[in-house]
Amino acid sequence: MKILLVNKFFYIKGGAETVYFQERNMLKQAGIDVIDFSMQHEKNFPSDYADYFVSNVDYHQGSSLLGGIKTAVNFIHNAEACKKMRALLEKERPDIVHFHNIYHQLTPSIIKIARDFGCKTVLTAHDYKISCPSYAMLRDGKVCDACINGAVYNAFKYRCYEGSAAKSLLLSLEATWQFIAKNYQALDVIISPSEFLRGVIKHTLPKSRIDVIVNGIDDNQSFENIEDEGYLLFVGRLSHEKGIETLAQAHELMRNKIPLKIVGHGPLYNDLIKQYPHAEFLGFVQQGEGLDKLIKHARAIIVPSECNENCSMAVLEAMSFARPIVGSRIGGIPEQVRDGVEGALFTPGNAQELANVLDDFAEDPEKAQRMGLSAHERLREKYSMRKHMDALLSLYQELLSKP
Repeated sequence: MKILLVNKFFYIKGGAETVYFQERNMLKQAGIDVIDFSMQHEKNFPSDYADYFVSNVDYHQGSSLLGGIKTAVNFIHNAEACKKMRALLEKERPDIVHFHNIYHQLTPSIIKIARDFGCKTVLTAHDYKISCPSYAMLRDGKVCDACINGAVYNAFKYRCYEGSAAKSLLLSLEATWQFIAKNYQALDVIISPSEFLRGVIKHTLPKSRIDVIVNGIDDNQSFENIEDEGYLLFVGRLSHEKGIETLAQAHELMRNKIPLKIVGHGPLYNDLIKQYPHAEFLGFVQQGEGLDKLIKHARAIIVPSECNENCSMAVLEAMSFARPIVGSRIGGIPEQVRDGVEGALFTPGNAQELANVLDDFAEDPEKAQRMGLSAHERLREKYSMRKHMDALLSLYQELLSKP
């Protein structure tokens, strides 16, 4: 079996790349021939196929009208990506092309290049881009489904991208082009990491095959030195949609003021430090031993998102160290965390309800420990990397068994 993996970034930039490189490594360990296709960048990891990578695209360059038009065209259809993809297909002749994060830089136009070459085609949806022109189903920091239940023109109408009419118009035009070109309909399968996201995409592509394969993570983390040190932990971007303000307010409302440690940076960082002196702001902490230690010793991990999370890696990382999770009842989080089993759920944005839940964890460490062990068992049963790869390889085999 020969698989061509496609992602616009060939370095760890976000959650999509974390999943992409996990799959790439596991496929190689399984003895499968893996080919890379991506975009050139100074941070890229080494690849034998770097000569085929597409020129780096920076949409913040070029202020002239001609430059703007060229940028807009490449944003919707990258001719260089199509040409280089075709050349790589001719040279390597893969069985399956598996797309990940390809929007805007590589563009979905390359899907039909692979389909017309005779390859089976798969795309993992890491976000809501297929249905929401601005990716996140958010408007002014609130959940929005205007483009899903209405027209993609709404992205321009509401200035969804950075409040810019021009940038938002480009997003609406790009989404309209995808509807006309039917690039996503050329896929054999779309992989969704959650049932919630599957339902959103199904609304946009009712005739497409969408399979749920949840994200995976290593379930063999050592349980050595895992000891509850009696603090609550948040790890993530300090922005409104992540619910960090609600968490900080809830901590102030708690009867039992156990410590709250906040890891991450973002636009709210400076304001939060001034407003909430009882919380401990640790700033950015690199993934690795330091962050693992913080997770291991927490009473509970808090995921207070006020946006539609897909399949949260923060939840899975907590599960890997047998930590219970307090999460918002939104998006795909309730699929991961069962209320009262692996942790507790609360209404997003409700600080008093969250405070009551946190007080319960503060006052009952034995309950937190039981839920943490249940969370780890949930990981082994459903969210392990082994389970993820079994499901992915099974899908590949099924596709190759069909003409």
